[in-house]
Amino acid sequence: MTQSTETGSLAGKTIIMSGGSRGIGLAIAKRAARDGANVVILAKTGDPHPKLPGTVYTAAEEIREAGGRALPVVGDVRDDSDLQRAVDSAVAEFGGIDIVVNNASAIDLRSTLDIDEKRYDLMHQINQRGTFMLSRAALPHLLESADARILSLSPPLNLAPQWLGAYPAYMTAKYGMTLATLGIAAEFAERGVDANTLWPRTTIQTAAVANIIGGEELMRRSRTPELYADAAHAVLTAPRGRYRGQTLLCEDVLAEAGVSDLSVYSPGVDASELYPDAFVD
Repeated sequence: MTQSTETGSLAGKTIIMSGGSRGIGLAIAKRAARDGANVVILAKTGDPHPKLPGTVYTAAEEIREAGGRALPVVGDVRDDSDLQRAVDSAVAEFGGIDIVVNNASAIDLRSTLDIDEKRYDLMHQINQRGTFMLSRAALPHLLESADARILSLSPPLNLAPQWLGAYPAYMTAKYGMTLATLGIAAEFAERGVDANTLWPRTTIQTAAVANIIGGEELMRRSRTPELYADAAHAVLTAPRGRYRGQTLLCEDVLAEAGVSDLSVYSPGVDASELYPDAFVD
């Protein structure tokens, strides 16, 4: 269930998002579509995946059904030509870009001695490099927008030893997303770009949680993607400059937006049963 918040609207805004054919990214896209936003989805899944639901084309249909306009682009966030093609397509179709959502992410929680080079490189290329390069490709058009925003789905920079030592390969890839976003926020603050990161206090019901982290039991103890979607909507529609260069937590953003009851995001599960997400004390 998606709740109403005391924020503005994304009507007519153009969003370019990495990933988004399923899960949190799709939930954010559909929430924006309810306002009448234009959403460009850059994702690899053009054909159905044998184990995962959704493609870039089914996501586009869901976005349209929710009330928005959609442009599906099959491509890889690691490929600079695909990034530029997605940006050029967004501008050609919708006349510009107002918002970048860096959603695409790879996860592997193996330890330093166990993880292989290929998986390490994959995480860093998608997470950190993809965030930086998609933002970079879109920036010339963001700078022409009257309401330029970048939102990366990455955690606060928590340097507690328990997180530094838990899974350094994944940690550095996710923190790379955050650092890239904060760096862009500082560099372009005077030119009106509001760049922030967003992360949940508890795990979210995604394919990664089900297939990699904890299976059905952890899915039961996780909140729905709509929590992330509503929080992202609140950040992206907040007054200009309210959030700039911040590492935000979904639950805090929703509280500021007037949402006091989070039980709708985990129906039938007591708050004490919810599983805390990584990098949050």
